[in-house]
Amino acid sequence: MSRRHLPCFVSCLAFAGFCLIGTSVFATAPQLGNILPRGGQRGTEIEVTLNGQRLDDAKELMIYEPGIEVASLEIVNDKQVKAKLKIAADCVLGTKHIRVRTNTGVSDMRTFRVGALPAVAEVEPNSEFIKPQPVPMNSTVEGAIANEDVDYFVVEAKQGDRITAEVEAIRLGDSFFDVYVAILNEDRFELSTSDDAALVYQDGIASVVAPADGKYIVQIRETSYGAGNQYRCHIGTFPRPRAIVPAGGRPGQAVPVKFYGDIAGELAGTINVPGERPENFAAFAEDPKGISPSGFVFRISDLDNVIEQEPNDAVAQATKGPAPAAYNGILQAPKDQDFFGFTATKGQAFEVHVYARRLRSELDPVLTIYNAQGGGIAANDDSGGPDSYLRFAVPADGEYFIGVRDHLGRGGNAFHYRVEVTPVAPALQLSVNEFVQYVEPKLTIPQGNRFPLLVTATRRDFGGPLDFVGENLPPGVTIESFALAPGQAVAQLLLVAAPDAPVGGKLGQILSKLADPAQPAVLVGGRTHQDCVMVRGQNNTPFFTEAMPSLAVAVAQAVPFSLQVVEPKAPLVQSGQLRLKVVATRAEGFTAPIKIEVLLNPPGMNSSREVSIAEGQTEAFIDCNAAGNAEVRAHKISIRGEATVGNGPVMVASPFVTMNIAAPYVQLKFQQAAVEQGAETEFVATLEVPKAFEGNAQVQLLGLPNKVATTPIEINKDTKELVFKVKAEADAPVTTSKSLFCQIVITEQGEPVTHNIGNGVLRIDQPLPKKPETPVAAAAPAAAPPMPPAGQPVKRLTRLEQLRLEQKQRLEAQNAPPAAEAKPAGGN
Repeated sequence: MSRRHLPCFVSCLAFAGFCLIGTSVFATAPQLGNILPRGGQRGTEIEVTLNGQRLDDAKELMIYEPGIEVASLEIVNDKQVKAKLKIAADCVLGTKHIRVRTNTGVSDMRTFRVGALPAVAEVEPNSEFIKPQPVPMNSTVEGAIANEDVDYFVVEAKQGDRITAEVEAIRLGDSFFDVYVAILNEDRFELSTSDDAALVYQDGIASVVAPADGKYIVQIRETSYGAGNQYRCHIGTFPRPRAIVPAGGRPGQAVPVKFYGDIAGELAGTINVPGERPENFAAFAEDPKGISPSGFVFRISDLDNVIEQEPNDAVAQATKGPAPAAYNGILQAPKDQDFFGFTATKGQAFEVHVYARRLRSELDPVLTIYNAQGGGIAANDDSGGPDSYLRFAVPADGEYFIGVRDHLGRGGNAFHYRVEVTPVAPALQLSVNEFVQYVEPKLTIPQGNRFPLLVTATRRDFGGPLDFVGENLPPGVTIESFALAPGQAVAQLLLVAAPDAPVGGKLGQILSKLADPAQPAVLVGGRTHQDCVMVRGQNNTPFFTEAMPSLAVAVAQAVPFSLQVVEPKAPLVQSGQLRLKVVATRAEGFTAPIKIEVLLNPPGMNSSREVSIAEGQTEAFIDCNAAGNAEVRAHKISIRGEATVGNGPVMVASPFVTMNIAAPYVQLKFQQAAVEQGAETEFVATLEVPKAFEGNAQVQLLGLPNKVATTPIEINKDTKELVFKVKAEADAPVTTSKSLFCQIVITEQGEPVTHNIGNGVLRIDQPLPKKPETPVAAAAPAAAPPMPPAGQPVKRLTRLEQLRLEQKQRLEAQNAPPAAEAKPAGGN
């Protein structure tokens, strides 16, 4: 097996030299399947194997968090890379997020867990209770569960020792591994079991105080004895509480806390809150026996903490505090509920957020606001996702109370919460959209090309357009964008790499700010998030998601195609259509088909999604249609294109062009019409021309029933009326067609402006049966309508007037007297 060795000195090391791929050879973005082992002990050096696809040009590991140094990187083959990781002694415990960057892009994100204990590998056979694998106390077992597999491990403990087994399974992000863990004594009695613990994202925690000296067995399996996956099980004497109060603090402060739910009793500690507000900050419980393997979600906010003071089970016993503030507590017993009081002034408005499930608490909170008399004013259960939220407008000066309880009346040492009461303030959330459902976009820009990005902006309590800027992007990368209008929620951005941009990557950000600097609103949260769904449940519902603190952006080697849009000279009119021409520039020898689509349709516009530039071709057309209420203005559009290059897909985008959506140049009002089978009639519409146009326009009447036909006509800006001669064949279906419309094509600057206007109605009738032939006197011809004075147009009868005239003629024919019989020649 041939291997290439690449020295690597830091976690995002850029290599001094790299091989340029020639124009005839192209590769595509890598895929990363897993990292083995799934974690390591801090303060050590560990070799890991990264398995995936298209890894043979790996250049670096992009690690989102500090504390891990890449000592070396070794390419084994296109499916495997080995790396030596130096984990700092003070590296924060928990999940680290890693991607592989190659010359052709960035891989999927995969996780690596950092722990405090030395690792022990599972060794089979260990599937029998009577033959467990011995492991040291205070170690982390790295193992895997196959179908119907059970793993047993044995540790030795003294009476009074705390024994905890915490398993990482779902949190590794490999699969929906519903793990079960138990601690048993030598007589096979279960002392502690755990299936789904909210604190550890439905992984398991089993804890017990050893009742006697001896051996204790840890059992690990999939809950229903099905197939599992990789796991890490921490077995030791470390503290493992289930709740923390308070669950947040001010940045830069040392916050005294209490930990609840540890098998050995309550713990006290101090959390040193960082001043820089990291995205994912966790608080760990620590004592002389060790540190908890995973931390608590700990909110960082500019709010003073108020801690519940028992008893506070009623309005009269409420713990008092100010507003704004953060109220913290725990529902330690079933049916428990906590009350907090604050004074407010009429006209104030507060947002009241209960954080519980978002803290990984067992609590399903119900929030109620009470007045001074104890009467309920407002209540909420799940408006904050699984948590509670409401906006409270203070109706009068006075004292108000917050009540918190569990939806099912539960309680215990894992039911902690934090209620944040804040003034209503502007807020903004930004997130990256998927192009393909369930597929995370990889932000890879080929040299001299563009990569498309859609960002959803969720505004709260502010208006105005938004601009976007890049932060810490790779050299040679810029952002093309335009202000996101107040009424729009999705922004389209293009990441642009200069032709000479060096191949490389960075963990950067895309920020948003108000386009109007005169607006006084201060935005909170103007950073773009790209959350990675690691595990999905039934119906592909996200079950476990990793929140990325930054965006992995890479410049890749040039690819053999680029796209351009021929900017339309003529507008797309409301209720009209337009063919958008897309041109591909191909490198010599590259002939693969290129799938293309509009990156983001303007409001009210639809476009074809199944369009490709055919193999070996350089252009294709995308059909665009505008609704009658499409937004009339100039819009920016880009085309997203994807093609198979080498052995995988590559995505690029065209530069923005302007597409104008305009009001219709003409308007029609249709007259209803009817025609008998085998007959001919006129289909008439009156014409208005709000916008004059040059030359003649071609008009077709479309939507006619089967076996009914007409011919196109021409109009100009002075035409007042459209008249189509409509002929029905003798066997045309008897029906009423209500979907007739006129397609009017006006030429402007050499391009068609196509209107589709109409709601015309045409009825096809069966001819009336003929009466028995009876000689009748010749009826006098119907009086013709009086002719207008010379020079004036003939007045056209309306449909109602035509029907009346036809009925009159039928009646006159039926009532005419019989003609006199002719006498034979020579008769008397």
